[in-house]
Amino acid sequence: MKKRLPDKFIYLVTDETLCQHHTLLEVVAMAAEAGVKLVQYRDKYADSVRFRETATQLKTLLARYEVPLVINDRVEVAQALGVGVHVGQGDMPYELVREKLGKEALIGLSVETMEQLRAASLTEVDYIALSPIYPTPTKTDTGQPWGEDGLHWARQQTDKPLVVIGGIKATNLAQLANLGANGFAVVSAICASADPFEAARVLVDGLPKTS
Repeated sequence: MKKRLPDKFIYLVTDETLCQHHTLLEVVAMAAEAGVKLVQYRDKYADSVRFRETATQLKTLLARYEVPLVINDRVEVAQALGVGVHVGQGDMPYELVREKLGKEALIGLSVETMEQLRAASLTEVDYIALSPIYPTPTKTDTGQPWGEDGLHWARQQTDKPLVVIGGIKATNLAQLANLGANGFAVVSAICASADPFEAARVLVDGLPKTS
């Protein structure tokens, strides 16, 4: 059965090039220990063999914490490992992804425009990622930031979980949650930290408490 995402959660998107203090697996383990509830394995440069090996290790690691793993873009790896996938607008279309992975797979979709948000809300994706919400050096291949007004608008358009990425900090979690965000995706805030556990814990503790 598909694991249901919490109403509010911290979402780690990996970037091994930022992991200067610890290995990728160590960073992910510390983040999961601290309470991160979803991890996306993203590596645009790894060859297929190395990517699949790392994905397999991450799946085994995260199973101990009951944290779902989603694979960025590489649908064939997600299919082989029986995990979820996150796709962008230039990747495999959602309908084909769902056909390949089945109805129980966790699938997320990034949107960068209002038109894409409206289209995504009509599908059965499990969450929609607004990318980016604030300007960020981590994501430079995207359009204009959504901003807080854009998040408020998006919340009115769909009842699907909304994930925000780009410039997420403990100090803006409450404001973004008030505007309708459910998931808060971070990259460098955890990956580049000398203490990923503490960095993740601060973010998790900063989430609004839900009843």
